Amino acid sequence: MHCSVYKGRNVPDTYLFTSTRGDLDAVPAAVLERFGALEHVMDLVLTPGRRLARTDSRTLLRALLQNGCYVQLPPRDEQ
Repeated sequence: MHCSVYKGRNVPDTYLFTSTRGDLDAVPAAVLERFGALEHVMDLVLTPGRRLARTDSRTLLRALLQNGCYVQLPPRDEQ
């Protein structure tokens, strides 16, 4: 599955994954508002076995198929 990754100016270290580049119709308006102006970061081809830094590829694929988008939050501070 093709996936596009965006970052917003309002939320550092938070990324928005969508299944279609440039088509943000599946993204809730509240999410878009929270992110602010979006900047395209990269495109990926997702497979169930692909290794990702902060999330499981199967979780991401499922979210894209069911919701059309996925928000990756920054890692929590362990202290």
